[in-house]
Amino acid sequence: MSTYVIGDIHGCFSMLQGLLRRLDFNEATDHLWLVGDLVNRGPRSLETLRWARRTADRLGDRFAAVIGNHDLHLVAAHRGWAKRRGKDTFADVLDAPDGAGLIEWLAQRPVLHRDGEHILVHAGLLPQWTAGQAELWAKRVDEGLENRSRARELLRRAGQGADVSDPLWRALGAFTRLRCLTPENDFCDYTGPPAQTPAGCSPWFARSDRRIRRETIIAGHWAAAGLRIETGLVTLDSGAVYGGPLSAVRLEDRTVFQEPNQESW
Repeated sequence: MSTYVIGDIHGCFSMLQGLLRRLDFNEATDHLWLVGDLVNRGPRSLETLRWARRTADRLGDRFAAVIGNHDLHLVAAHRGWAKRRGKDTFADVLDAPDGAGLIEWLAQRPVLHRDGEHILVHAGLLPQWTAGQAELWAKRVDEGLENRSRARELLRRAGQGADVSDPLWRALGAFTRLRCLTPENDFCDYTGPPAQTPAGCSPWFARSDRRIRRETIIAGHWAAAGLRIETGLVTLDSGAVYGGPLSAVRLEDRTVFQEPNQESW
């Protein structure tokens, strides 16, 4: 029994198909995890969502997908809580006869999945959290997103930037948008390479005061950070939607699988 984790797909369905062929995946026993941002920016969000839902139905509790910021943006756009942006490429989902059902399935994905010593999130975790505290905040965020009025408020704010005065938004921002923090734990608006992080900011995973050390955090979201495999950390957004490969890791032995980028959109 093995667990395979795939990085940010962003609707790059052809690359996903190629990557899946590279995995030594046993559908009868193995686990498959997705790090979020299944949709948007790439060309085939609808096919990606259809595949994900079918796979979830087949694998049951051996399948896990956490929700990412682009997934939340699709949910908000579908519900009329956010305007579509110029770079959005999920019209195929919004226009599909089964689109509403797929979006609601996506909206039900959690912000955190934990299995033993492995913690899966889309973006990151605040350094002051223990594993137990991260799970508690994830439960609160999931409950907030299940409540339509609270979800509307959270997702409308998400499109406008962080509201650090709201602890629930701050937790949602950590799970789905975090890259860098100031020493006071304010979010930094930076998307470039970790080695060029502006003065006064540091990558969330590089903080010396990060309390989660025994468990391994698995995340994506930060394409410029790329594929990183360190003690206690795996990051999997290798920039498939920006011309890089689509990456997967088998957690048991940290074997890396990559599908080269041959997309032409």
